[in-house]
Amino acid sequence: MKNLFLILLLGGYTSISIAQEKTMDFEKYDPVSTLKVPENIVTHAKFPFIDVHNHQWNLSEQSIPQLLQEMDKLNMAVMVNLSGGNGQKLKEMTQNVSAKAPRRFIVFANIDFNGVGEDGWTSKAVQQLETDVKNGANGLKIFKNLGFSVKDKAGKRVAIDDPRLGPIWEKCGELKIPVLIHTADPKPFWDPVDEHNERWLELVTHPRRKRAADDPEPWEQLIEEQHRMFKQHPSTIFIAAHFGWYPNDLGHLGRLLDELPNMMIEFGAVIAELGRQPRAARQFFEKYQDRIMFGKDSWVPAEYATYFRVLETDDEYFPYHKKYHAFWRMYGMGLPDGILKKIYFKNALRVIPHIDKTLFPD
Repeated sequence: MKNLFLILLLGGYTSISIAQEKTMDFEKYDPVSTLKVPENIVTHAKFPFIDVHNHQWNLSEQSIPQLLQEMDKLNMAVMVNLSGGNGQKLKEMTQNVSAKAPRRFIVFANIDFNGVGEDGWTSKAVQQLETDVKNGANGLKIFKNLGFSVKDKAGKRVAIDDPRLGPIWEKCGELKIPVLIHTADPKPFWDPVDEHNERWLELVTHPRRKRAADDPEPWEQLIEEQHRMFKQHPSTIFIAAHFGWYPNDLGHLGRLLDELPNMMIEFGAVIAELGRQPRAARQFFEKYQDRIMFGKDSWVPAEYATYFRVLETDDEYFPYHKKYHAFWRMYGMGLPDGILKKIYFKNALRVIPHIDKTLFPD
């Protein structure tokens, strides 16, 4: 079927028909840029770094040697595994780490939210956390099921700032371990899937990520619940995963950091947002250099190069590694060494206990 193209030429319209035009979905359209600019592909971080947002569900003695080889290629000195579970599972995982690579892995515990509201549930959860820390946990990871799907014994949604959970956050402050928490998802997941939604491609290729405007609550309510929790427990350090889902509004995120001194942030899975606003992002990193940590989220070693390139280089107009996450091109921030060291390891050393400082330069 022929398509008709109208071209404006010398003040008038000339029609050109193109026969046998091939149709192409937007998902497949990925043109090679003809722009010729310097390229610096960085596959090895400039400094040893700590990835504070990683997931290894089965960190076994058998898997650790291969992981170490891949980490060394990246210059990853320490991996923080947020999927430690609790109880016997966590104990076995920390024992595996102690046997094979005690200096290279940090394990965070997780809470079992089954039974919230039952008699003694809160005290049992606090006791379990204390036991997990004694067994080697160095932090607590809260998944997004809190706020989404966790329900109490009466079948009601448990809010992120539910007072029945308060003693858990207080215990983390007492034990001097941080809480890394993922709340909600990107705001466009709650918006209509139309030509105005910047996450359209992701939502049509991954439709299960779409949420109704109030599923289970409006996005703004979920985020506000998280911030209220931070305010209610000022002695506990909270690490907001994914830049708190404000990487696209750094002005607002900066105001939150000013308001919440116990809040840290990491940029797992949102580096593309930073790479499309390099000047604003660099200014943000300069101002909040003591509050930002390196996080990646999914363990795909080849994808770390994108993070290094945005952080370390001045490169222009390069693609993200997943088009459905970001169809735009990115630019490097070219951060100075002093800030890079804070992002790569110094801030994590200050916040997460028991990381071996001898792995890092002064």
